[in-house]
Amino acid sequence: MLRVFALFFSFLVAVLASVAAAAPADDLGVLIDEYWANEMAEHPLSATGSGNADYNDRMPAVAPGDYQRRAGEAAAFAARLEAIDKAGLGADDRLNAELLGFILKHDITLAAFDDWRIPFLADTGFHTNFGYVVSSTPFRTEKDYENYLARLAGFPAYIDQNIANMRQGLADGFTQPKEILPKILPSFKAQITDGAEAHPYFAPFQTMPKGISKRRQKALRKQAQKTLEQAVIPAFERLYAFMKDGYLPAARDTLGAYDLPDGKAYYTARLRFYTTLDDATAEDIHELGLKEVARIRAEMAGVIKETGFEGSFAEFLEFLRTDKQFYAKSPEALLERAAWIAKDIDGRLPAYFGKLPRQPYSVEPVPAEIAPNYTTARYIGASKDAARGGQFWVNTYNHENRPLYQLAAMALHEAVPGHHLQSALSLEIENAPDFRKDFYPHAFGEGWGLYSEKLGVEMGVYQTPYDHFGRLTWEMWRAARLVIDTGLHAKGWTRDQAVDYLASNTALSLHNVNTEVDRYIAWPGQALAYKMGELTIWELRAKAEKELGDKFDIRAFHDAVLNGGGLPLEVLRTQIDTYIAEAKLEKK
Repeated sequence: MLRVFALFFSFLVAVLASVAAAAPADDLGVLIDEYWANEMAEHPLSATGSGNADYNDRMPAVAPGDYQRRAGEAAAFAARLEAIDKAGLGADDRLNAELLGFILKHDITLAAFDDWRIPFLADTGFHTNFGYVVSSTPFRTEKDYENYLARLAGFPAYIDQNIANMRQGLADGFTQPKEILPKILPSFKAQITDGAEAHPYFAPFQTMPKGISKRRQKALRKQAQKTLEQAVIPAFERLYAFMKDGYLPAARDTLGAYDLPDGKAYYTARLRFYTTLDDATAEDIHELGLKEVARIRAEMAGVIKETGFEGSFAEFLEFLRTDKQFYAKSPEALLERAAWIAKDIDGRLPAYFGKLPRQPYSVEPVPAEIAPNYTTARYIGASKDAARGGQFWVNTYNHENRPLYQLAAMALHEAVPGHHLQSALSLEIENAPDFRKDFYPHAFGEGWGLYSEKLGVEMGVYQTPYDHFGRLTWEMWRAARLVIDTGLHAKGWTRDQAVDYLASNTALSLHNVNTEVDRYIAWPGQALAYKMGELTIWELRAKAEKELGDKFDIRAFHDAVLNGGGLPLEVLRTQIDTYIAEAKLEKK
């Protein structure tokens, strides 16, 4: 069925391309503007996150017909783009066209698999993502609150549409695996509170702008209470009952993506999207992962020797996991240490980057309602005009199992010079259309984050051998992902196999090991992005250093990588080749 659907879209693109070819060629700028306007209208929550307030009163439409319509729109835009003569474009427009083509190609490819039938992952999903939107929504005027109330009123229909989509997934055998669902269920239950004021969606009404009269504030607050208690919270109650009594018992007993309908094609499409490499295969990535694991394991042995520890590798891991010196005494202490490290890195940045972003960032705990099965840390971006900066989230849940020796690598990856620096600079790209400022190809973004961890060695961020081992365990974590993700989804691995592999090769706490493996099971392919991107960036840096010799400038290289925003890896190769050629000319 899915292959038939895919063939249909290939046919549709061909038909639309022939129609477009017969019509006058589009102006690329007009096409891009129309594409982005359509994206904002179709994805109102993303529009809010991008700083576009035009749709702040709307929820997305997520019925099957809505996804089919969006797939058709992507095909139509792709056909129009194909009809444009690229030879007549300048360098900037050729890049814009190439990036839009990448996005549309993968939109069309992935649409054929109807993955709207699985609208949640192990640590996030349709039921939690609204919390990010709340923090991105402006609450300055009475109209802002009225828009938000209208959006809340539309929330129950959004929940019900997703329930219907998951029922279709159950009927088709296209679900998350039953084995990981018990740990995910609490995130659905966490949205059910005793009364509106305890609900996170009520937060904007706790403190309201003085420009809104007290009488109007009272009325808006009362309406919010009513909407939450009579509509939103009951919708979450329906959702939780469905997940517990309907979805979990009937979910599939298999684990990997290959076990889904048309699973091999589905997983291949996803791994090529996340790696941005058209010829990537599960087999090649698995073998690369094994080689990287072996290389990093040898480096780890050297660091263990430096600590003076006498014992086996497994005994050293047990020492790191159990000795209280490596763990914070409270959630606040964990946050404070992370914030100190992040601020220390801030002061080192000018020696390594020619351009730094204007937008600041903060260090925040992962929200309590999603923390138990959430990943260790994450970066939450903000639009250029948002009322807050970027946010470096640190998971303080179960803080006694969150190692301090991993905080330096965590801050380098999630904050600076990792995700915050990269994302905030994207907002400042000059003469680029808006879609590029939001474009986040995973291999580039996550590869840059992992590159940043190792860059911290040059920057002098790691203070002790244990900090260095923490960095290596994070690098090993990403190398092991290449093995585990492909093992789970393409080679029939069990969950226990994946847990044992990650636990025996890294110093991650067993709590983190388990939540991470569940993440890979629930999100096929995404975990492959990190190492594939990082290895490419180091390869390109080595090439630049070799060709430019003693005239290589680390700041100029980093600016060349980041100043164009997110790029597929093959496009990044072209950009760095151009940088090298131009740098050679400048030095003559």
